[in-house]
Amino acid sequence: MDPKHMDLNLPPKVTDRAFARLAEINESADTPKALRVAVDGGGCSGFQYDIKLDDPAEDDLILEAEGQKVVVDAVSLPFLANAVIDFTEEIIGARFTIDNPNATSSCGCGTSFSM
Repeated sequence: MDPKHMDLNLPPKVTDRAFARLAEINESADTPKALRVAVDGGGCSGFQYDIKLDDPAEDDLILEAEGQKVVVDAVSLPFLANAVIDFTEEIIGARFTIDNPNATSSCGCGTSFSM
């Protein structure tokens, strides 16, 4: 899709696989948590993703399915418009990933990007 024609107001999407993995994580937790996906300045490409378990905050966008929540704060939301949050299992390990159409480049680690 041509970036000039992308709707920058669309929230990120979360795959069924990511929600399923979050459910597995929360199954063994005393207190279930949401998966927080945030964007911070830094990293080797200018911005980096911060993915962690957390409680929802008042100004968060909450994406919910299967009784699980993925949250994005208001500051990070524009950086994640139209992004897809997924969970992958590869030879090098299993992790949550972000396919971000707003990123103009990313580093090899997959956690840092530029716009």
